[in-house]
Amino acid sequence: MKTTLPAFLLAALAGSTMALQGALNSALGKIIGLLEATLVVLVIGTVTVLLLLYPFNLGQGSLGKIPGAPWYTFLGGVLIVFITFGVVASMPRIGVANATTAIVAAQVATAVVVDHFGLFGLAPVPFSYWKILGLALMAAGTRLMLLQ
Repeated sequence: MKTTLPAFLLAALAGSTMALQGALNSALGKIIGLLEATLVVLVIGTVTVLLLLYPFNLGQGSLGKIPGAPWYTFLGGVLIVFITFGVVASMPRIGVANATTAIVAAQVATAVVVDHFGLFGLAPVPFSYWKILGLALMAAGTRLMLLQ
C-alpha cells in the first residue's frame, strides 16, 4: 500500500488533535456532566460539518446516495458516542497521556484486524511479522506509559 506524505501528515494532525479534544471534552464534562458534554460536543460537531457542507460548499459527495449505503456503515454514528463518552470519562481518571496511549494501542490493534480481513469493503492489507513486532512493542510501550 502506497502511503503519501500529505495523508500521513493529516493522520498525524488528527492524532494530535485527539489528545487536545479529549482534554477539552473532559474539562467540559467536569462542569456539565459526562453525557451532557458528549451531547454538546456532538451537536457542535454537527453544526461545524453543516457549515462546511453548505455555506462553504466543501462537500465532495452526495447525501442523495445515503439509501444505497449498507446498514452497517451508519454504525459510526453510534460509535462516535461511545468514543466521545469514553474519552470524556477516562481522561480525568487516568490522565490525557495514559488514556491516549490506551486509545491508540487499541485503535492500532483493531485497525490491523480490519486491514487484514478487508472489513467493511476496504482493500485487505495482509498481516505480517513486522506488524506483530510493532503491536508487541506498542503493547510494551503502553504498559510502560501506564506504570505509576
